[in-house]
Amino acid sequence: MDSLQSRLDQGDVILIDGGTGTEIERRGVTMDSDAWCAVANKSHPNIIRTVHEDYIRAGAEVITTNTYATARHVLETAGLGEDVRSINQAAVRVAREAREEVAEQAVWIAGSMSSTAGFRAGGLPDDEQARASYQEQAEILAETGVDLIIAEMMTHEKNATLVVESARATGLPVWVGLSAEVNRETGEVLPWGVSSSRSPPGDFQQTVKSLSEFVAVQVMGIMHTKLVDFEPVQNVLRKYWSGPQLAYAESGIWQSPSWKFVGVVSPQEYVQAALRWVKSGIQVVGGCCGIGPEHISELKKNLPHHLG
Repeated sequence: MDSLQSRLDQGDVILIDGGTGTEIERRGVTMDSDAWCAVANKSHPNIIRTVHEDYIRAGAEVITTNTYATARHVLETAGLGEDVRSINQAAVRVAREAREEVAEQAVWIAGSMSSTAGFRAGGLPDDEQARASYQEQAEILAETGVDLIIAEMMTHEKNATLVVESARATGLPVWVGLSAEVNRETGEVLPWGVSSSRSPPGDFQQTVKSLSEFVAVQVMGIMHTKLVDFEPVQNVLRKYWSGPQLAYAESGIWQSPSWKFVGVVSPQEYVQAALRWVKSGIQVVGGCCGIGPEHISELKKNLPHHLG
């Protein structure tokens, strides 16, 4: 079996899954107002396993653990800080079980880490607390058996650097997903959430520049960004990053603590966007919030196997 890195080196197009947390919610799991989808690792592991299985059956070659919101500082907002190890381990375990149960091709498990502070938190903890929280989560994910770590929704330089440094210290491959939006009046590319006050102002270009300098990052790209904003955000990325790129958009509306499946792009429309991405050289393609197994299935049927 080829390694994931060899697949990248030989120009293969690699299919990642769609949204994990939002797909759990779509199947009836109530999201926690503080830790969003994290609590489902305790309350609904069978549903999470089924989500992973459905993505694998749809053709995903990389599945993402339900650990976007399971760092200690996030779980503490929901009173679950002491459960950090068991919650992260449970998330990895069900992903591994799903792979063992249904995979008929090579499937890699990506341990998700994120920039979130918790969904009702006033902000991230200080740098030392955040660093300790990220290091702890990265170590648990690595020990429990993920194949790589994916740093998701990186927006601001300082916090993103802490996440990536912690992931890199495990020795596992590290992929980075950046999230941004475009100011409709000025055309400026901003960190995701600025327009709705969900994110403080910041220099998105500097975040991209800093993360591009990490020698241990294997793949970098744009995720949890609206389709309409993808091209200008990718133009920022390409100024600084020449390595393999990923792309997975979101579709719908966030109304804390839930995702509203309103105006979600059809699988056929999503394929058209993804074909443009691959034509431009993007190698890893999937979906984020609001994008489900039906979208991944269409990507599997329609995307080329190789770049060029």
